[in-house]
Amino acid sequence: MINQFRQLNPINLLFLLAYTFFMRIAIFYETPSQLNFDFLEPFARLLINIDVDNAFSASANIFFAAAIVFSQALIFNSVINNHNLLAKPSFLPALMYITGMSLFMPFMILSPALISNFLLIWVIDKFLKLGKSANSITTVFDIGMIIGVGTLIYFPFMAMLLMIFLALLLFRSFDWREWIAGLVGFITVFFFLAVFYYWRDNLSSFYQIWKPLGNKFPSVFQVNYNDYLVLIPVAIIIVLASLQLRENFFRSFISTRKGFQLLFFMFIVAGASFYLKPNFRIWHFLLCVPPGSVLLAYYFSNAKKRWFYETLFVLFVLSIQYFLFV
Repeated sequence: MINQFRQLNPINLLFLLAYTFFMRIAIFYETPSQLNFDFLEPFARLLINIDVDNAFSASANIFFAAAIVFSQALIFNSVINNHNLLAKPSFLPALMYITGMSLFMPFMILSPALISNFLLIWVIDKFLKLGKSANSITTVFDIGMIIGVGTLIYFPFMAMLLMIFLALLLFRSFDWREWIAGLVGFITVFFFLAVFYYWRDNLSSFYQIWKPLGNKFPSVFQVNYNDYLVLIPVAIIIVLASLQLRENFFRSFISTRKGFQLLFFMFIVAGASFYLKPNFRIWHFLLCVPPGSVLLAYYFSNAKKRWFYETLFVLFVLSIQYFLFV
């Protein structure tokens, strides 16, 4: 199966579509009676009053989530191939993205984090372009605005602001205008939101938006480890990919090295940002899937022993299906 997706063959689009729905057999088999979908954060609903909480039946919710994941996978695949992060262009990034988006049952429904991944993939593309641009002020400003829009959809997306500074450290020599541009782009979005709150004579509520920034990072976690055993194969592949990346690190192009460093930090920031949402759900970690998928794809793109990597992937998929059903 891996060998099939190592090729940039159009027939793989059909295989990816079938694979997307295959990985969701468990939730179609046990469809919940009702699923709610909060498209926007409560503070943004005054600006865009769209009530989609009960607009979809549970089956429609799952179907549209699958369609979104498939479309995101194709966009993500194009971004990774365009920036030459892997050995050669392939459909492996899309395959790993769909697999990562199927790890847990809550990943398979419509959620703000799922919608935000469109913006996250867009941000990744713009970050990877920073090193190739002579004047990146406009690009950084755009990234700040995208993060601002993402924050309206899902508040923890704000943590991606930190990635602007990390990306500038990696890809650019210091220019204070570039460092300011990202913040100006982000503030522009919330400036217009503040004007709207003021217009509605509700400016005091605007200040409440920022309360989660005062949350302390939790020191105690209540975790049912049995729910996360499916991550063991993921951890094994990530370790193998890290060893592979370390072996090839200094043989890679400088832009490729910096790209993987950027994605590593993005994975950490996306995961840690859960504390910005007091009542966060497991689907928050959908934000970790795009950067994590690149590392998984890197391993399968560079692995040599076919019997081993094919078996490893099959076991990975079977373990996901097993834990989804049990």
